[in-house]
Amino acid sequence: MTFVRVCGADELEEDTPKRVELDGTPVSVVRTGGEVFAINDICSHANVSLAEGEVDDCHIECWLHGSRFDLRSGKPDSLPATRPVPVYPVKIEGGGVLVDVRASLTQES
Repeated sequence: MTFVRVCGADELEEDTPKRVELDGTPVSVVRTGGEVFAINDICSHANVSLAEGEVDDCHIECWLHGSRFDLRSGKPDSLPATRPVPVYPVKIEGGGVLVDVRASLTQES
């Protein structure tokens, strides 16, 4: 795995997505419920940033049409989105948040 530091763990506010770009890949990094997640920042239904949406109950909501994506799996649980978005491995090390965008954890259903 190729982990890259994206920010300090103390830079993440609870339930507030932080948009970063890694190797040309837009990523939303989110701290919620004591865990940190990384999900592709582009909604699979509409080409808009998920980082502009709200986080609730381990889901991120697309601000444009309201599709909600599970931060653990990337799967949508509401329409109009029907395709998952990639989620990426995250680890906290030395006070930093590290993400590997080359190793998607998302499984197509």
